[in-house]
Amino acid sequence: QVQLVESGGDLVQPGGSLRLSCAASGNIFSISAMGWYRQAPGKQLALVAVITRGGTASYIDSVKGRFTISRDNAKNMLYLQMNSLSPEDTAVYYCDTAPHRSYWGQGTHVTVSS
Repeated sequence: QVQLVESGGDLVQPGGSLRLSCAASGNIFSISAMGWYRQAPGKQLALVAVITRGGTASYIDSVKGRFTISRDNAKNMLYLQMNSLSPEDTAVYYCDTAPHRSYWGQGTHVTVSS
């Protein structure tokens, strides 16, 4: 069974940056598109960034130009570089297969607050 472990979440001030990481116990990155999801307090889960097996990335409008998704298939790692963070980015962030989740990791908490 594949396990996904997200890390890198933290408390950061508005305008700050964070880099999230996702480690997979199995080799799924080379066989599946991957994504970063987030669930803000009181809101539904949202898919915010996707990267295909070939490396093509796509984003929801609210994070375009600020977030960058990347993958290292050899290391079974997925990343999300987040810049110019705002309080609206506060959420629990999850990595998983996209466009539908398969493995349901525990997530990592990102709080943007002054």
